[in-house]
Amino acid sequence: METVESLKPGVIKEIYALIEPHAEKSIAYFYGRLFAENPRLRTFFPSSMAAQRRRMSDALSQITASSDNPETFTRLLSRLGREHRKFGIAPAHYDAMGRATLATLRAYAGESWTAEMEAAWTTMFDTAAAIMIQAAEDDAAQAPPWWVGEVVEHDRRTPDIAVLTVRPNEPLPYRAGQYVSVQTARWPRVWRTYSIANAPAEDGLLRFHVRALPAGWVSGALVRHTRAGDALLLGRASGGMVLDAESGRDVLCVAGGTGLGPLKALAEEALRTREDRDVHLLFGARTPADLYDLRALRALAEARPRFHVVPVVSEGPAFGGVRGPVSDVLDRFQDWTGHDVYVAGPPGMVSRTVMNLQELGVPTERIHYDPADR
Repeated sequence: METVESLKPGVIKEIYALIEPHAEKSIAYFYGRLFAENPRLRTFFPSSMAAQRRRMSDALSQITASSDNPETFTRLLSRLGREHRKFGIAPAHYDAMGRATLATLRAYAGESWTAEMEAAWTTMFDTAAAIMIQAAEDDAAQAPPWWVGEVVEHDRRTPDIAVLTVRPNEPLPYRAGQYVSVQTARWPRVWRTYSIANAPAEDGLLRFHVRALPAGWVSGALVRHTRAGDALLLGRASGGMVLDAESGRDVLCVAGGTGLGPLKALAEEALRTREDRDVHLLFGARTPADLYDLRALRALAEARPRFHVVPVVSEGPAFGGVRGPVSDVLDRFQDWTGHDVYVAGPPGMVSRTVMNLQELGVPTERIHYDPADR
């Protein structure tokens, strides 16, 4: 079997450069070839393929970029292999995917396609498939492909935000700050990721803070059409925005909107594991009405004196607290350079916050956040 070390990153990146200008069309062509060759595979995917095509394009970009880094390449493909279990992907399906991928590359590379490129890509795909299959098999020995979760409480906090409490049919292992993929009965085969908004607890319950997005199929269903007693499918936990177990530093959490969810879980975990450190949470929202979880946060602060919550409002002229975008008020408080910092929220807010933290002198390795394309 080929190994990661046998890849030819230069050739692989040259191939990607040829098809990248045609990314949207080439991905659509790939799925057309795949479903023509094996029509049964169409049932594994949602009726609308737009989001799936974007994810495929992102994955292809990441795989190509990591082809010269064996550790990153293996980690990325292993994660994809584990995640594909929930779609029902089996080892036999990879052959069809490989043929469809190669046909797509030949079609869009045109006359630039060479025998060296074909050999390099074939080796890369075979290596990637082997890693994914092995990761899926290893994961199957430890966990189901998905969990069934019963909604035990649905709390509509604002017209477009709800807090859902879900009981999995069996324990779902995770760490504070991680997220899971969720599927609703309303939209079969459509999975979206949501952060778990509480630290692991003995009751095994999971809480999710969900905002209904414009044209958001799953988020709209979760906020507007889900009730207690409904069932959801839950994927395995993922994400690297977790506490540094070796650190005793104080913690700063900067949340925008429902980005509060994972940071609330991290705050709970930080307070539980180290009672001698302070945890600061800046909770940013557009208006005071959007501070949907402030009552619960203040109750936690009353119970844990070393937890400090500061609401920040960007568009509230009558608001008597801190005003401005939460990413831009960091310098109004104490020196954060000695803290471990965690950031979650809309992509633009996260990028601005990270940049401002770096300008304030916070070491980059102490600033933690999950990528927007998770």
